Amino acid sequence: MKPGLLVVVSGPAGVGKGCIVRKAMETMNCIVLSISATSRPPRPNEIEGVNYFFKTREQFEEMINNNKLIEWVEYCGNYYGTPKDFVLSEIEKGNVVILEIEVEGALNVRKMFPDCVLCFIIPPDFQELENRLRGRATENEEAIQRRLKRAKEEFSLIEKYDYVILNDTLEKAVSRFTSIVEAERMKTRRNNEIIEKFKNI
Repeated sequence: MKPGLLVVVSGPAGVGKGCIVRKAMETMNCIVLSISATSRPPRPNEIEGVNYFFKTREQFEEMINNNKLIEWVEYCGNYYGTPKDFVLSEIEKGNVVILEIEVEGALNVRKMFPDCVLCFIIPPDFQELENRLRGRATENEEAIQRRLKRAKEEFSLIEKYDYVILNDTLEKAVSRFTSIVEAERMKTRRNNEIIEKFKNI
């Protein structure tokens, strides 16, 4: 069995993180997306337990107090966090667990899981990011400006990540991402069992 792996995917809103992860899951059946919990209300067509676990602020704070989260942050006025039990059980099965979370959360995960892999998704340029955000037509102008301001803050932390992945076209970005996952799973430090098998021939 290949080793389990924790991969964190970050990038500004509108950069295409979700699309890349979904396509990668279609090409690699070992990839499992960790579902985050959030205190924000669901958007149209979002499903409980599929897109997020939707919680009230009180419920979320109870999860924090009971140490049920790997990481959590308050972002644009709402809580977001990663439930712990699901992630640990999937890694144990040998799966690649993807956490699609923002920068502060990613750096918190690195503290708890030093062996995790951090990937940052970037757009071709800042104007393209704004175009994609506006193209979603899900937020008002104030929210868009807030997300663009936040994107600039996130870009300043890219160098803390292991990999930067350009999303110029979805196909190329997915190929870059899956190549990273495959390479990381083949690293010698993650394959002690196989190495010992061949050392003892």
